[in-house]
Amino acid sequence: MTRLAPATDAGTAASAPSPAHRSTRRRIALFTGLSVALVVFALVSAGIGQLQIPPAEVWNSLLRGLGLSDAPAAAPHVDSALWTIRFPRIVAAILIGAALAVAGTLMQAVFANPLAEPGVVGVSSGAALGAAVTIVFGLTATSDWVTAGASFLAGLATTMLVYLSSRSGGRTEVVTLVLTGIAVNAFAAGGLALLTFLGDTASREEIIFWQLGSLNGSRWQEIGVIAPLVLVSLVFAFVLARQLDLFSLGERSARHLGVNVERVRIVTIVLVAVLTCAAVAFAGIISFVGLIVPHLMRMVIGPAHRGLIAASALGGALLLLVADLVARTAVPMADLPIGMLTSLVGGPFFFWLLRRQRTGAGGWR
Repeated sequence: MTRLAPATDAGTAASAPSPAHRSTRRRIALFTGLSVALVVFALVSAGIGQLQIPPAEVWNSLLRGLGLSDAPAAAPHVDSALWTIRFPRIVAAILIGAALAVAGTLMQAVFANPLAEPGVVGVSSGAALGAAVTIVFGLTATSDWVTAGASFLAGLATTMLVYLSSRSGGRTEVVTLVLTGIAVNAFAAGGLALLTFLGDTASREEIIFWQLGSLNGSRWQEIGVIAPLVLVSLVFAFVLARQLDLFSLGERSARHLGVNVERVRIVTIVLVAVLTCAAVAFAGIISFVGLIVPHLMRMVIGPAHRGLIAASALGGALLLLVADLVARTAVPMADLPIGMLTSLVGGPFFFWLLRRQRTGAGGWR
């Protein structure tokens, strides 16, 4: 009997999955679950509204629009409602959710801090200030694209201002970058308050509603602008993934391993600015997506950034799609600001994250 014990133990050890195997299974389960959930919620979201459309008819309309089916619509105006209103909004939610989540992932990587998010470098507040200027001074009368364009450019300019102001001796200090971002955020908040005071009632309401975030009125023309920016930025993010992994070892170690820390940092911050500006310019300020999603994905699949970026993109798309569905349906005949909903969820989560990160001695893990 004693001779059989080692063989039994060896057999048990051989049959037990290795850590690498368990990690692979978690990744497969996560990506499969997120992908299936994203497709299901997209079909459900397209069918729910004042005009109720069954999921099967949503699918048939999608096939008709792509030229893959000639089956007639089950009811009049179905294709018009889906392709003019709901499909653009769903695609916008997917793209913007993915953009914000990946931007948060990149920020947390370059700062080596799970509490970092795109607002740290002032991109959201700068974009909001640019949009408010066009609203208050009536520049939106010239074109529907003025507010989005001004918001995008102002967000990029703010990010570059924060980055250049934090450089000294050819290097960027992370602490200085954060403090500069705080100062710029404070200035932008004061500018928004001043513009809100100067504007008329209609301008004030538009500024406030824009700051709360909404996907209402999303159009295919806007998708045509957002999609290339997001997709190209995602490609660059995947290219940087390996170097971002080395950032977790510390800047000095990353330099010794051949990483050009300054170049990676500036490229990453530019990507964050482009992703966030693309989202904010067309949907307003939507908070906490870039904080919540990357942290949750990291808890499931670990810190390797190639998988983390992909998982965050899917998770952000799913989160914003669900939030938009709630925004459209929670109150009858009303469209709640989506940024308000993400803040209501993100605020308690941020508090939990702070508590979780604290150690018994009062430090950070």
